[in-house]
Parts: sequence; C-alpha cells; structure tokens
Amino acid sequence: MSQSFTYDVLIIGSGAAGLTLGLSLPEHIKAAIISKDSLDAGSTRWAQGGVAAVLDDEDSIDAHVEDTLIAGAGLCHEPAVRYTVEESTAAIEWLIDIGVPFTQDSPNHFHLTREGGHSARRIIHAADATGHAISDTLLERARNCQNLTLLQDHIAIDLVTRSKLGLPGQACVGGYFLNNETGDVDVITARAVVLATGGASKVYLYTSNPDGASGDGIAMAWRAGCRVANMEFNQFHPTCLYHPQAKSFLITEAVRGEGGKLLLPNGKRFMQHFDERAELAPRDIVARAIDHEMKRLGADCLFLDISHKPADFIKEHFPTIYERCLQLNIDITKDPIPVVPAAHYTCGGVVTDIHGRTDIERLYAVGETASTGLHGANRLASNSLLECLVFARSAAKHIAENLDLAASVEKVPAWDSSQVTDSDEDVVIAHNWDELRRFMWDYVGIVRTTKRLLRAKHRVKLLRQEIQEFYSNHKVTNDLLELRNLVDVADVIIRSALLRKESRGLHFSRDYPEPLPRAFDTVLTPKYIKELGEL
Repeated sequence: MSQSFTYDVLIIGSGAAGLTLGLSLPEHIKAAIISKDSLDAGSTRWAQGGVAAVLDDEDSIDAHVEDTLIAGAGLCHEPAVRYTVEESTAAIEWLIDIGVPFTQDSPNHFHLTREGGHSARRIIHAADATGHAISDTLLERARNCQNLTLLQDHIAIDLVTRSKLGLPGQACVGGYFLNNETGDVDVITARAVVLATGGASKVYLYTSNPDGASGDGIAMAWRAGCRVANMEFNQFHPTCLYHPQAKSFLITEAVRGEGGKLLLPNGKRFMQHFDERAELAPRDIVARAIDHEMKRLGADCLFLDISHKPADFIKEHFPTIYERCLQLNIDITKDPIPVVPAAHYTCGGVVTDIHGRTDIERLYAVGETASTGLHGANRLASNSLLECLVFARSAAKHIAENLDLAASVEKVPAWDSSQVTDSDEDVVIAHNWDELRRFMWDYVGIVRTTKRLLRAKHRVKLLRQEIQEFYSNHKVTNDLLELRNLVDVADVIIRSALLRKESRGLHFSRDYPEPLPRAFDTVLTPKYIKELGEL
C-alpha cells in the first residue's frame, strides 16, 4: 500500500555527496537520505585513487587551480575552481576528523600520490580503496545520526513542483518513489530537495560505473525544467580491466602515477608519441591514444605494466587491484594488466551555483549530478570526490540558513496507477536498454563524427517514443524507470555534442578537429527545446 512521508530535507542519493550533505546539516533539521539500491551501491564505493587537495607545504592553491584549468581545456569557471580548491583542506580535515582511515607513510603524516594532470603529489588516499573507506565511514556516521532517516530500495520516478500541482511558482516540493520491496509508489515531500544521484555513464555499453549510474537526477531535473550544461563531455577512463569476468573493474590512475607504463601487444610503449607527458597526460588524451592504437592494430585491448616495481611496493599501494587480478590469474607483480577505455564520469550535469542551487527554487544538485563549472571540458583526476565534499557542505550550509521550518509542506496527491497494467513484455525493455547503450558507444563515443551523431539522434528519438508509450501504459519497474532516464540523458548528450562545432577536452570530432578561439558552455533549456516541438 502506498505511503506518504514528510521531511525537512529530502536527499536523493547515498554516495559521498548525499551523505556529506546529510551529515553537515544541523541536528534540528530532519532529513531523509534515499538510495534506489543498497545504501553503499553507488559510485563512491568504487573510487580507488583518492581525493585531490592542497595538503603539502610544497603544493599551493594556485598550482591546484592551474592544473584544474589546464585539464578543463578552457571551459572551467575559475571562481568555482578556486572556491573548490580553497575549501579542499577543510573538507579533508573533516573526513579525517570523522575517522576516514587514509594511508600514512609515517606517524601523523599522510601519504600523497600523484595522478595524471597534477603538477604535485596531492592525492590523499586509503590504499587503492579510498571510496570504500569514505563510504563506510560516512554511512556509519549517518546511521548514528538521530536526525537522519536512511531509506534504501526506493527509486525516484519524478520530482513534483508547485506548478505541477497547479500552484503559483516553480518550487520543488518532493517526489514520487517506487518502493522496490513492496512494488508501491510512495510520496515523499520536503521543504528542500537535493539531487545527489551520481552520473550517467551507464548510457554507454562499457563503463567503470556500477549498474545504478543511469543519470536519474539529471533526467528528473531536465523533465522538471532545469537547464543542463556540457553534457557532451563524458570522461572515458583509459584503463578498465579487460577480462570477461571483470565487470566494470577499474585500474586506478594512480598505477600510472606510480610509474605504470602503457604497452602495445608487442610490449612497446606508445604514449610518448601522443603527448610529452606520456602516461601522465590527462585522461582524455590517454583514452584517445589507447582507442587509436586499438583501432589501428585491431586489438581487443592494450596493457598497463607496473611489474618493474618491487612486488612489496605493488601489494602495499594497490592491494585491491592485486587481489582482483590474481583471482583472474593475472599477477601484476609479474604480468602486464590488459586494459580498455570505459565510460567513467559525467562532466556536465544540472546547472548549479556554488551553493548547489538549481533553476528551481528549493531544488539543489550536488556531486556528479551537478554542473558546477569545476570540471570544464575534462575532469582532473581525483577532483570528483573533492567536488562532492565541498559542494555538499556548501549546500548544507545554505539550506540550514534559508530553510523555513515554520512553513507548511505542500500536499501531493497519491500516485495514480488505475489506468496502467502489468507488462508481460519485459523483453522490450531489455532490448531497448541494449540498443541504446550500443549505439551510444558506437556513435557518441571517444571519437565522434556529425554523421554518427545524427544517426544517434534519429535512433534516440524513436526509442524515446517507444519508451514513453511503455511508461504510459504499464506499471513502473526499476528497469523501466532507469531506461526512461537513460534515454533522456542520451538525448541531451547527443544534442550537446551536435551543438559543439569543435574538438575540446573530452569531445573529439573528426569533422571539427581543432578548438575554436573561444570556449563556450553548451547549455540546453527544456522550455526552448519544448517550443521546438521536440520534447
């Protein structure tokens, strides 16, 4: 039976951004943190490398800012970058204070590693399982907070705004959620709503992300009327483990940071021919180089070799990778690791300010869901967890200072499922899911052409029609809701890519191989596209 719940703050997503925001709220504010799967199922837990921050006397805020701007290829918003870096030390100190077990190289001194694009060692980490350590610590804290309610197995269907209720204004008042345990649709209302649902890399066939990375928050915000920006910039991690049993297993950038070499099948290095920084070049350059060599040679994968380092060093710094590879009969202390590029990070997202505010009043977005201006055309390694922490803490402060706890919460009608039926054709969903991810990989991947993008636009239009018809006539399921979100996200990715008549950062077009003299954000507005009759 459907239920209704009301909180002061509704946080959709239980990764680093959502949990940090919840833990940063004052104790008198009652908040719910909602996960569509288990509370630790998001991308945070899979992060290996670490968190970038200015923590060493030989490093500086200006240097970190400069590295971020260079990686972002002219599209970063410098005020947002500077704000993030200036807040980085405080964010890390907060994680240390709540007990995240970062790796130390001596008593009272944390080990810092270096990754591609960084000019200094500034990546604080917990061996090669930083996300695991952060996720566990944040969850443990959240479970012990009296003002936080943690709900899992609830997938958001759509946001509810005042205008949808026929009321003046466009403020967000809550949303509808499918309870996967009961099969019912619940109503959850709040005085402020936060989207912390992660990215949309599952729109691609090969990805380093867990299954839940289906762009739910971006799609819901888009349907509700929010602008999205720079969705054409999808970061492909250069090194995902290539093995039939190694689903979505990432080989961290830190392997190259600690001296790992990329090799062709014949054992020869090649990165020096693409960039003077070789293996330490930014991810977009490395991913394109690997993609180029694989296609040139017709190779299924290339190799990443760190076996020249002492075995004890490898086991100490990369224990998770060592153990996982060993399970697959790959001993990385002796053998190179087979790798391929995979969709990894959504650099664009819902347009926000430094407080996480979106175009809709009382609706915030933080983490990978948001487009803050930090990443530009290419995210600098290990700036992602930093963004989650900094902007979640900023949004929590803004919410706490502006929340009207005396105001009544709008009533939202129960979900109407009286006109829909159970589907006996779930194979349609499975087929559409597979088709979408395959043509996105083939036509909107690492290297693009206008012809491929137009083919993708045509296919996604037909798919959206099929999926909308299915959604309108059948009871909602987890797979259908994720597919509906993925097709909306695919649509805005393709539209954004077609609008960019240049190559910049993560977007490389064979038809426009050079960057334009000036960099501009790609900003899509739902109202404008709707007026064109395309929504």
